[in-house]
Amino acid sequence: MIYARDLSVIDLFIGFLKDPDRKPIIKIIGEILFLAGKNRSFPRYYFSRYLFKKERTNITDYFPDQFFEKIKPIFNDKEARDVLENKLYFNFYYSQFNIRLPEILMYNHRNIFVIDKKIVQVNSMQDFKFLLTSAIKKSAIDNTVFVKKTFWSFGGDQIYKIHLDEVDNNPEKINKVFSASIKSGFLFQETIRQHPGLDKLNPSCLNTIRFDTFIDKEGRVEIMSGFMRTSITNNFVDNVSSGGCLIPINLHEGSLKKDGYRVLKVNGVNLLTEHPITKTVFQGFSIPYFDEAKEMVVRAAGLFPCLRLVGWDVGFSDSGPVLIEGNSDYNIIGNDLSDGGYRSNPVFRKLLQEINYI
Repeated sequence: MIYARDLSVIDLFIGFLKDPDRKPIIKIIGEILFLAGKNRSFPRYYFSRYLFKKERTNITDYFPDQFFEKIKPIFNDKEARDVLENKLYFNFYYSQFNIRLPEILMYNHRNIFVIDKKIVQVNSMQDFKFLLTSAIKKSAIDNTVFVKKTFWSFGGDQIYKIHLDEVDNNPEKINKVFSASIKSGFLFQETIRQHPGLDKLNPSCLNTIRFDTFIDKEGRVEIMSGFMRTSITNNFVDNVSSGGCLIPINLHEGSLKKDGYRVLKVNGVNLLTEHPITKTVFQGFSIPYFDEAKEMVVRAAGLFPCLRLVGWDVGFSDSGPVLIEGNSDYNIIGNDLSDGGYRSNPVFRKLLQEINYI
């Protein structure tokens, strides 16, 4: 997987100064000082939330990153988090409720692999290549398999996509996957055939939606917000931290909003209004099976009520939504940004009321 390089501080600063959509410097300084006094710390989120842009007039609706880190433990039972954070446990738990998940073709813990309900001890690269070939041949899509770290992986880290031809023809990549696997635990999952409608956005990756849900004190599950993630290159992962892009979603219409946001230090201050490769315009782009996807995450959240604040990743196959994973320790920054400041979000305000933060 290719990661984008960070811009130099000088290049980032020059881009910031030349941005025609930024506020006047004196206003930016004033807002930074105001937020620093309000939060009693330097508001780094002023930049990650693009609060320097002219249209960002509601700067107090956004929250510092550390605020989100403080509230997540309040609503999520620490002892229950492994059900989501361990992707194997996640699959075992939710598969019993007939929720569509990516099929696990093989998994391992160190040198012990499980495939076809059999336990196999891997003692050599040759053993690994044999099992990997067997797993890939079970995948119905393009002779490929996705390999993911089983637990506590973030931002697209330690995710590999392997084609059958690479088992023998790309020894460097296979050695890397083998070395990582036998030191930890990994899942080997089927490749999802993406809905053709989303291929128009970007066919190189499975474009996913990050929904986050909140369960109130009465047990009602509500979706707070959602945004689409896509690679803006030809990467096979869509994570923003891997050089991707997030596009806010209109939850009522099931379509994308106007602007796409990227990591400032990688892509600078300019926003995207279309995909740079496919040229698909974001505004009004319709998402297939959107209502079904919302119903899926609401149901998934209700099935595990001891985790009340969760970020869900949903992909879209040609036959419906697929629940990729749930995250109890997710990064809410993207939701705060894409929703235009979470203080104005009616569902998030219920959360704030519960902790007496209004």
